[in-house]
Amino acid sequence: MKLGLLSAAMMFVATNAMAQHMHTLGSPSETGQSQFAVIAEIVTLLRDDPETDWAQVDIKALRDHLVDMDNVTTRASVERTVDETSVTFMVTGDDVVGASIRRMVLAHSPMLQGTSDWTVTAAQIEGGASMLVQVGSDEELSQVLGLGFFGLMTIGAHHQQHHLMIAKGRSPH
Repeated sequence: MKLGLLSAAMMFVATNAMAQHMHTLGSPSETGQSQFAVIAEIVTLLRDDPETDWAQVDIKALRDHLVDMDNVTTRASVERTVDETSVTFMVTGDDVVGASIRRMVLAHSPMLQGTSDWTVTAAQIEGGASMLVQVGSDEELSQVLGLGFFGLMTIGAHHQQHHLMIAKGRSPH
């Protein structure tokens, strides 16, 4: 009982100290729009890291990648075809969105395959890219259908590290 109370008290003090450190009373903490917030977070990490090679840092590349993510998420059109245990997503948009789609889908498909038991292949098509996901069971097929293209694009906790690598001027793929 005493140990539980002591642990709870220590957690409260630590949490309260962190909150006070992170937020000055009356000061806003939100950095703004989500893309700006990602850039702000990465800039803070880079500035806090004494090993940062500033000659390699490329925040514009990170910004360009975030624009691609936004274009695909908000402006792409997706058509889905199901054939037994495979799903094909045809992802298209105008010229600008199509270029974003190609960069995102072609780069992400190998990552998706590497974090699942599925076979994932992507190809360029007019106006964008196709992504074929082949699964081994009806349960996996239900998961792919439930997630859809946009849900599949989020699989794999690589995005945060991916953004840091882009900002550091390193190839994330």
